[in-house]
Amino acid sequence: MALADILAEDRPKRPGTETALAELAETFGDRLVAGEDVRRAHSHTTTYIPNQLPDAVLFARSEPEVQTLVKIAAKHGMPIVPFGTGSSLEGHVNAPFGGVSLDLSEMDRVLSVNAEDLDCTVEPGVTREALNEHLRDTGLFFPIDPGANASLGGMAATRASGTNAVRYGTMRDNVVAVNAVMADGSLIRTARRAKKTSAGYDLTRLLVGSEGTLGVITRLNLKLYGIPEQILSGVCPFEDVTNAVNAVIQTIQMGLPVARIELLDALSIRATNGYSKMDLPETPHLFVEFHGSPASVAEQAETFAAIVEDSGGGELKSASRAEERSRLWKARHDFYWASLGLRPGAKGIATDVCVPVSRLADCIDETRADAEAAGLIAPIVGHVGDGNFHVTLLIDTDEAAEIASAERFMKRLAERALDMDGTCTGEHGIGQGKRGYLGAELGEAVNVMRAIKTALDPLNIMNPGKIFTLDTA
Repeated sequence: MALADILAEDRPKRPGTETALAELAETFGDRLVAGEDVRRAHSHTTTYIPNQLPDAVLFARSEPEVQTLVKIAAKHGMPIVPFGTGSSLEGHVNAPFGGVSLDLSEMDRVLSVNAEDLDCTVEPGVTREALNEHLRDTGLFFPIDPGANASLGGMAATRASGTNAVRYGTMRDNVVAVNAVMADGSLIRTARRAKKTSAGYDLTRLLVGSEGTLGVITRLNLKLYGIPEQILSGVCPFEDVTNAVNAVIQTIQMGLPVARIELLDALSIRATNGYSKMDLPETPHLFVEFHGSPASVAEQAETFAAIVEDSGGGELKSASRAEERSRLWKARHDFYWASLGLRPGAKGIATDVCVPVSRLADCIDETRADAEAAGLIAPIVGHVGDGNFHVTLLIDTDEAAEIASAERFMKRLAERALDMDGTCTGEHGIGQGKRGYLGAELGEAVNVMRAIKTALDPLNIMNPGKIFTLDTA
């Protein structure tokens, strides 16, 4: 969506906001913070969209406190913007209509671990790293790994995924149930802990991915998995992206249970070599990982190496020791910071799309050609096992011409993905930045979403201006 259109929505705060804030201050005391530094930190967005600050930030500690906040906000029509760690990428935590940023980071307890049932219950401020540290001695882990140490509430709200999604799925697949405070202050539980249910509408799936526009997630029940007996990581080079993607397609079609399969293009490898002190040939690479018993992992690696050879790839270099694997995947997760070294002083604007795997090579090749024609530095990485890839545009956000060029590029990328029957976002979400593509992707279904939003949040106080707009915003 064009920057000018987003900034045009930056309206004066709603009439009841001052009264609501006064009531919140009386109720919560110094946990309602109005200092500019705190407000600015709670409107951070890794996009070309400027920060749009809330009027105050409230640090909640419990479900009843969230309910109290929402009831006060509803009484006065004040917007609420939920906030986890602020790692979202499409302006989700901006406050274009002012109001209060609801910081959930202090709701950070692991409430229960049910080892026999392979599940746990957590508060929304628990981060994925904190959960796995808590689980370390149980032999279990939570696999969803978006790269950033995001909060689990935020990961659910944006339907996040990551490098392990090809084997373990996304947040959509791994959230069993949530508690949520709705726009009227009521508290609901969407399901019990049973692994399947046919009881009524699937409210869990409705709230997972709703980006805080329908309610505030205050508790999550999550699936857990046994830590694999054996883990083997590896990296292999290819002459071009097409051959690398062909290897991915063969891997998926053969049913090889690869746990991770990540593509880095040549420009990404150059950045990674510089930042993470790697020494890889500057050609496209696949980073892979296999989980299972020692025998099954060895068989998976042998089969994959044969696929790579058939696809014209180079030697699969394996890493079985924990420190070697950690170095490899840290390099992958540090890609964003590595990419900044390709143009010191520039800002990295990240975007993503997802297409059917059969169209992935075409989409990446066309995107690379488009970036070169536009004179943009745009390294590409991808969770290619499910057709999802990311582009980081390195631009000077003080230059209007560069912002406009980046906007045009991202528009063409989204349209290219849609033309290939893909989606404008595989995991970042819509937020503010991709609202303009939702109608083209889903057509009349967007009006169904608007009807749901209007029914559940008639005052439009829940993260207004995200996913789509309403006349009452």
